[in-house]
Amino acid sequence: MGALEASVDSGLDTGSGTIGTYFQRSGIYVFLISFACVYYLSNASLLLAHYDLGWHLAAGDLIRERGNVPFQDPWSFTLGDRQWYNLSWLWDVIASFTYQYTKFGGLVLLTVACGAVIVGYLTSICLSSGASAIAVCISVFLACLLYPSFGTAPNIYLAASPNTPTMVFCVIFYGECLRRTRWFLLPVMMVLWANLHGGFLLGFPVIGVFCCTALLRRDWANFRIYGLAGIGCFIAIFINPLGWHIYDGVTATLGHFAQANITEWQSYYQNMTMPEGIPGIIYILVFVGLELYFRNSRPVPLEARLLSWLFLFLGFYQFRYMSFFFIFSTTTLALHVDRLLPRQLKNLEVQKTLLAAGVVGACALPLTYMKIEPTLGLPEMLSQQDTQYLQSHFSHARLLNHWNVGGLLIFRTRGTVPVFVDGRAATAYPDSLLHDYFKLVEWEIDEKAWDTVLEKYKIDAVLWVKAHEQLRRFLVDKRGWKEQYAGAYESIYVRP
Repeated sequence: MGALEASVDSGLDTGSGTIGTYFQRSGIYVFLISFACVYYLSNASLLLAHYDLGWHLAAGDLIRERGNVPFQDPWSFTLGDRQWYNLSWLWDVIASFTYQYTKFGGLVLLTVACGAVIVGYLTSICLSSGASAIAVCISVFLACLLYPSFGTAPNIYLAASPNTPTMVFCVIFYGECLRRTRWFLLPVMMVLWANLHGGFLLGFPVIGVFCCTALLRRDWANFRIYGLAGIGCFIAIFINPLGWHIYDGVTATLGHFAQANITEWQSYYQNMTMPEGIPGIIYILVFVGLELYFRNSRPVPLEARLLSWLFLFLGFYQFRYMSFFFIFSTTTLALHVDRLLPRQLKNLEVQKTLLAAGVVGACALPLTYMKIEPTLGLPEMLSQQDTQYLQSHFSHARLLNHWNVGGLLIFRTRGTVPVFVDGRAATAYPDSLLHDYFKLVEWEIDEKAWDTVLEKYKIDAVLWVKAHEQLRRFLVDKRGWKEQYAGAYESIYVRP
């Protein structure tokens, strides 16, 4: 009887210990997610700083009102017969619904929740690779601080914009390809991704790297898995309102001449600012140094290395891809850092400390939100006062607006003041118009280009950056226009 009692007591203690151990092992998740979310909430104004957020909200309202996805733009006077390819229609609807009931606070929380998913998924991937808790904590925390690129606003990759679902799905595709057990879910997720953002094409390089690696190893079982996943994802793309025309929308963005004039498509060097860019540069140098030092390291998955280097080079070429480098490099960096750490560090003891710190971070989340909530709103480049003046004096006028305020103008006026151009670029506007517009954006005035555009499109008024003194001199002093209104950031010039 004594032996039986001892056995029962031992079983109870084991169960209690298992529960305790489970909570302790979750410490790294609690720590990373809570402190990353505090960081994201602290930058809430930047989460709403994307210049296209205005037209996305307006598009979501329009789709919900009509019950279908419009193929003609109702807000501009320059579209001609151009079809509008709205590749983010589902995200627009979700954002519109969220904004209607929760305003900007809900959009911020939705964005932060996406950031939390990315943090959690990356942590799970790195721990599954065999890295220690402290190495994973260092790697994931650094990557999740850097990939949003808050220092290069408005080119932000964790923001209230369709870019964010692309970041989330890239991480999920990466994780599921590493696990190889739930590959059949990838086509299902691709249906969502293809309707949320045109960045769905990035899913194919992720699957392709795993597929090619399996082929090189002559691992036919995994080659078949990744091949079927890729085929399923390709078929899934066509489940969308645009049908096969979705590729017309994608090609209107990728490789289009407009990319040369959009900062996020320009090189890393052109977007790099100081001192904000220093942490990212240090991270890149550390990654490259460790990769060269541990170049023959077998435990690091080859696929993780290939994706890291691929997006590092792509990031140097076009800045928007650098964020994906930070994400894909976490596994590789965690395993390299783990080799440098002293072996005396026990995972369970570290996790206990992380859990305690994470609880403190979680408690700080509501306080952080309450502090930033009153300040939330769209960028102030076009204020409500500016909008009221435009609606009072230029309703249905032919207004030449600056690219950066086009989305805000759509959101605030819903077409009562038609726009000349906005961030939808070639997905909504003819190439000829974009060629004409991009000649105007240089700081030095091309007088011939301005005269041509003003006459060709019969422009009644110009809404432009107030600080552009050269334009003021050209329009007012040389062409006799009048600066009729000056807001905090924008001025309105009218014909004499």
